[in-house]
Amino acid sequence: QAQLVESGGGLVQAGGSLRLSCTASGLTFSTYVMGWFRQAPGKEREFVAAINFSGATTYYADSVKGRFTISRDNAKNTVYLQMNSLKPEDTAVYYCARKDLWSGNYRIHSNYDYWGQGTQVTVSS
Repeated sequence: QAQLVESGGGLVQAGGSLRLSCTASGLTFSTYVMGWFRQAPGKEREFVAAINFSGATTYYADSVKGRFTISRDNAKNTVYLQMNSLKPEDTAVYYCARKDLWSGNYRIHSNYDYWGQGTQVTVSS
C-alpha cells in the first residue's frame, strides 16, 4: 500500500524548534520532488517547501525562508522539515506530498499525487 507517514509535530513555544519527518512506503521516492504544505483552520492549504530528487535544490515560501530547512535521505525514503524560530502563525497541520512527474509548478498542491495524513504543529505565544 502506497503511503506517506508524517511524524514530529507537537506543541512548542514561540522561538522554539521542531523537526518533521515523512517516510514513504510502497511508492517510488528517490526520483521525485517532495514537498511540505500546511493548512491552518479556515485557510487554504499553502506551500511551505520543496526539494528536488537529489536534494541539491530546495524551494521555500517567503514566510519560512531562513527559518525552515527541507532535506531528504533517499536511502531511508524520508524527507525532513527542520523548523526553527517558530512563530504562532506557523500553527497548522503540516502535510508532506510527492509531486507528480508532469507538472512544473511545485507550489501548487494539485500537482502532487500522494499525500500524508498530516501532523499538527501548534506554536504558543
